Amino acid sequence: MAGTSPNTRSALLMMGSMAAFTFNDACMKALSDEIPLAQAVFMRGIATGLLLAVLAWRMGGLRFSLSRRDRALIALRTVAEAAAAWFFITALFNMPIANATAILQALPLTVTLAGALFLREPIGWRRLLAILIGLVGVLLIVQPGAEGFTVYSVYAVLAVLTVTVRDLAARRLSAEVPSMLVALVASLGVTVSFGAVSVLDSWVAPSPLAWAQLGGAAVFVIGGYVFSVMTMRLGDIAAVTPFRYTSLLWALLLGLVVFGEWPDRLTLTGAAIVVATGVFTLMREARVRRAAGPAASC
Repeated sequence: MAGTSPNTRSALLMMGSMAAFTFNDACMKALSDEIPLAQAVFMRGIATGLLLAVLAWRMGGLRFSLSRRDRALIALRTVAEAAAAWFFITALFNMPIANATAILQALPLTVTLAGALFLREPIGWRRLLAILIGLVGVLLIVQPGAEGFTVYSVYAVLAVLTVTVRDLAARRLSAEVPSMLVALVASLGVTVSFGAVSVLDSWVAPSPLAWAQLGGAAVFVIGGYVFSVMTMRLGDIAAVTPFRYTSLLWALLLGLVVFGEWPDRLTLTGAAIVVATGVFTLMREARVRRAAGPAASC
């Protein structure tokens, strides 16, 4: 990528991160026919935790002299991460991958709204209107009361809410807390939590295909972490964050090719609304941050 601008390289890395995370989701969904959920996440987590520990060590992120406040925030973030993993992977195991991914795209909207409600971050009427329209898009995807509605759509919505808590906790962390340390603690917390749950269920000896899928999930999730960290270090995050929505394109493609799934027209309409309002919210937030003074909040 020599000769390209930092923002271009960062955008490519963001797309690579989203592709890796979505391929990880596909590998995990493929395991649902053979491996219990808790066992699958626990086994993936062992490999992921080890690789993250090595990365954190190499990047100088293993610094544990943190304030009590930061420790409490990391603990809250880790609990929220574990809950989000449970809700999202449960939804993923039981509904089309594109539908679950589309609901998750509401995250920038919910984080912005929660930041305004709980952290008193400024928000103007344009972003507030975009958020409300985006939430209507989520309802079109979930389709409460419709014939195709399942409780697992609610699980995906709960995943969005718990990830929102996770991200709000991350926003309150001190700047000196290493990002890789936070990611490592979250990974270990998820692994231990799912390991504890897995003892309540019968373990299954993985087939060679299941081992390959577990290995693929671990490689892809590590790739997602690495690319996302590289993205943060390169370009203007506000300029490249909208590229996170490319995960929905991958989810649509993988759903069709691997699982023979394709969302209905109402779901696709809702997904388009969520993506459009999310991109607008992110771009508007970036413009507000560049504006002089805190008064420019609309």
